[in-house]
Amino acid sequence: MLGGHRGAHTLVQTRSAILPARVVSNFFLVEAPQTDGKIYRFMIDTGSSTTLVSPALASALKVKTRRNQAPVTVPIRSADGKEISLPEVTLRQLSLGEAGFERVPVLVNDFSDLSEHLGVQIDGVIGFTLFREKLLTLDYPHSRLAIEPYPLLGPPPAPKASPRAVTVTFANEQGTPQIPVQMGNESFFVLIDSGSDGGLSLNSAGLHPQFASGPRPGKLATSLAGDRQQMVGRLAQDITIGTQVITRPVVDLTDQLSSVGGELLSHFVLTFDQRRHRVTWESMVDGPIQMAPRPDTGISFRRYPKYWRVLAVTPQSPASDSTIQTGDVCVRVNGEPIAQWNIERYTALLRSAANVTYTFIVGPKEQDIELPVFNLVP
Repeated sequence: MLGGHRGAHTLVQTRSAILPARVVSNFFLVEAPQTDGKIYRFMIDTGSSTTLVSPALASALKVKTRRNQAPVTVPIRSADGKEISLPEVTLRQLSLGEAGFERVPVLVNDFSDLSEHLGVQIDGVIGFTLFREKLLTLDYPHSRLAIEPYPLLGPPPAPKASPRAVTVTFANEQGTPQIPVQMGNESFFVLIDSGSDGGLSLNSAGLHPQFASGPRPGKLATSLAGDRQQMVGRLAQDITIGTQVITRPVVDLTDQLSSVGGELLSHFVLTFDQRRHRVTWESMVDGPIQMAPRPDTGISFRRYPKYWRVLAVTPQSPASDSTIQTGDVCVRVNGEPIAQWNIERYTALLRSAANVTYTFIVGPKEQDIELPVFNLVP
């Protein structure tokens, strides 16, 4: 989640579009060809009011400026509260299938670290305000993105009638959707943040959360905002969004705005109506949503194509009882080179395996260390 810059009004074409999506490590990704004939991959980030693109995409699609015109930089605030400045340009057009957005103000950002972490090339992060004149649907269960224009005459279409759907009004003063949720007898606002891979990030100031397990030190979370040590646990209370119930969710404590990320959003089809400040949540199952445990071995990695470097070792984990230290280099998992382990395959391994064997470079030699998989949050 990034925030702090909304940009100028975006002219929008009136076509609708449905694009296949790919959910990688709970991030919602889509691919779309642009006017230069190349296909680019974007992350959809409802937690950002800003659209960011890579230097290569900006160079290919930006509106030309006068030779002597000074570049403009814009300060933005990241999710960890830090402020950074990024160059601003205007794209002639940004296309998502048949939906076209003209003269789009964007910031230019390097996505190399995020691309290496996910194992796929990321060319841009599309913020929520780009869709302010469209109905936007993020369909996680069916892996698709839908964009519909508002009708030229008459009111927007009503949300679909479904016993598994609920429509909630969101606040939108900062250019991002914030909704009220209920925890026990306490109510608070959360940001709907598809640009986060977490579940519920909870700022407990003024609240009284009760925990079934934890909170305890978790992994080192890596994102566009930087690295942050997690404190994670499972609530003893349910969370309610409208009539949707999430049973005793896993939470990550934060000192920033509370938010719901892709781990929780992945259970829903979400349709955003920015004109009426409404979002419809549709579940694919009857009854409450259950959030699975978080299996792990206790190592946080920085991922590179040919090796992974240890960023941190989680306290009170199998890795903390080993010789593994921050900075160590892992070159194989279960005997296979790191290049064969994208984040999706590795996550699936942690969910199914009892043990994982890592091969580290130790001086001139290699060393195999086998670690048991445990539930970081039961």
